[in-house]
Amino acid sequence: MNSAENILFKGFDAVKLTAGKYTAVVAYTLGSNVLRFRDETNDIEVFRYNDDITAAEIINSPEVWGLPALYLPNRFDGGVLKTSDAVYQLPVNELRFGNHIHGFLHKRAHRIKDMGADDSSAWLVTEYEYDKNDFFYNCFPVSFRAQITVKLDSEGLHHTITLENRSEHMLPVSLATHTTYSAPFIKDGKQEDIRITVPAVKKIPFDKKRWLPRGRSIALRISDRNYVSGTKCPVLTDICNDMYVGGECDLDGKPFRGTVILDTASGKRICCETDENYKFWIVWNDRGFKNYFCIEPMTAQVNAPNLQLTRESSGYTELEPGKSCSASQRFFTC
Repeated sequence: MNSAENILFKGFDAVKLTAGKYTAVVAYTLGSNVLRFRDETNDIEVFRYNDDITAAEIINSPEVWGLPALYLPNRFDGGVLKTSDAVYQLPVNELRFGNHIHGFLHKRAHRIKDMGADDSSAWLVTEYEYDKNDFFYNCFPVSFRAQITVKLDSEGLHHTITLENRSEHMLPVSLATHTTYSAPFIKDGKQEDIRITVPAVKKIPFDKKRWLPRGRSIALRISDRNYVSGTKCPVLTDICNDMYVGGECDLDGKPFRGTVILDTASGKRICCETDENYKFWIVWNDRGFKNYFCIEPMTAQVNAPNLQLTRESSGYTELEPGKSCSASQRFFTC
């Protein structure tokens, strides 16, 4: 029977959703992060999780647990954020590279707008009102409302981020989820058996001194094509910011806009399907030996507002006052 219930999870006020073979725990008091997502029938632990993790550890590094929703994601050169009607100086919180990184939405306590369950699904809708009451407003005075919807049904976990501009200024739009996958993701699985497919079309090279893109895209190299062919192991070697313009791959003989994670020994898979707003993918694994990896969908390139690129190339957009936009993805196992 499908359900949505309030629980205390690792010290966080959260909501547990159950529908079909899936369960999910959403910590709305920590950025509406989906701290756990499981296929109970097949014993698949989709997102990074372990029973021993503490609330303090999650709070210290919320980007590398579960499914954190990011606004504004990844790096901004020197903390500078240029929009069409202003220039904002964000705090430099990545001192070794001199950048601002990952914004603030995933660290805020959101409120429940709606939750429930019926015969077909279970759901949770949360909101965060960003205004002058947030200390970040001192450097970024652009009010907005963020809404995160998580729904479970027989087709998996549906995740949508919606932004509404509630200011008189243009609202920069760059969204991502810092999606952290368990390695291994099945009981008694082996990390070396994992392979991933990423629908890479073009490579976005980075300046490795500060991990900022060089403002161009290039043809895929032989090593990049391992992502496309589904032969790339995402762990046990260092993968740092492999970023690509996204397209489509193949899933069971049909075009698929998303990524596929395969355990070659069991044949079990985790799939992430995105809408067309997620135009880019970035792969990172925290040096490769920490039992997790990230395949992150992004609506815009890293440092996009500051790049000398067309908006079509960078993915960067802006919202006029009163306007809204959304980006959605779906996770499922098969």
